[in-house]
Amino acid sequence: MSLIRYQKHIKLKSFGKDGQDKLTKSKVLIIGAGGLGTPASQYLNGIGVGTIGLMDNDVIDHSNLARQTLFNPSEVDRQKTEVLVQKLQQQNPDTKLMAIQDFLTPENALETIAGYDLVIDASDNFGTRYLVNDACVILDKPFIYGALHDFEGQVSVLNYKGGPTYRCLFQESDQNHMIPNCDENGILGVLPALIGTYQAIEAVKVLTGIGEPLSGKLLIIDTLAQTHLKIGVPVNPENKNINKLKDHYKQPVCANKTSFQEIKPEEFLARQKDKDGFQLIDVRSEVEFRLGHLNNATNIPLQEIQHRYREFSTKTPILLVCQSGKRSLQAAQLLQKAQADLTIFNLQGGMNQLNAFQENKLQ
Repeated sequence: MSLIRYQKHIKLKSFGKDGQDKLTKSKVLIIGAGGLGTPASQYLNGIGVGTIGLMDNDVIDHSNLARQTLFNPSEVDRQKTEVLVQKLQQQNPDTKLMAIQDFLTPENALETIAGYDLVIDASDNFGTRYLVNDACVILDKPFIYGALHDFEGQVSVLNYKGGPTYRCLFQESDQNHMIPNCDENGILGVLPALIGTYQAIEAVKVLTGIGEPLSGKLLIIDTLAQTHLKIGVPVNPENKNINKLKDHYKQPVCANKTSFQEIKPEEFLARQKDKDGFQLIDVRSEVEFRLGHLNNATNIPLQEIQHRYREFSTKTPILLVCQSGKRSLQAAQLLQKAQADLTIFNLQGGMNQLNAFQENKLQ
């Protein structure tokens, strides 16, 4: 450990060398290498956490760059965890960095989380959050929750020293997937950096024992009004009795674990030119669709897709499209379950990647 690097920490009377030693011995798993995960990893790496695992199986997209500012345009289409590890290693060569190129699933959650002292949930969907919660409850691991909506962010410390869990904070409901994510609703690029940094601060407090972590409290930050509201979260004892994971959690799926196919923008454009027909379904919201859509596309928002599968012909392939490719993956999974004999394609990277490809061709 470099005493010169951390001398400002060591001078803090309530932190000192003892606190720095605790960080050096700590192991933190960050689930999600996007808007929350990049700032959290950057500051935990800089402050001297000894081991950091970065778990994600997503690639960098042009639409990420405004809020995931460690990435740059030349790195688009590369694995996020691979790029992050390279940059964080340059920032602090003493950190042991682990790139885990996979999404968290019921099959790998317990084995992955077991090797860490603390988890930072930097995911962007309810299914992964409930999976993180259940695995951490089973393994008795604390985790730091962070979430974004419009111009508002939320932070809490969960499953810490008998404190409440994510299920105490938000009861699981079939309606959760109806709440818009940042692809549907938009997000201001500065907000994830703020909330990810708050998550890093709470992680330091838990790992070193300083201050008062946000256990039993939910911090709500409204950046437009610049207000901070802290509300109490009671413990529901039933939520502490989880002893096994579910077989399935509602969440975006990895395309290579499904039987439907991904189609790249260039292949889609070539097949359009050859008049190779698709049933083209745009699963974005009606507002997004009105702002701009592909020719011959039909708008069926994600929350309606599983109830309207009978409208699709089994003789013509279906091509699903959204803004970034994530909602259309969810739609593909829902359609697959509802009607197994449909031929389904997903437009890789969605409208973002298609527009970027067309712009590059014009240059």
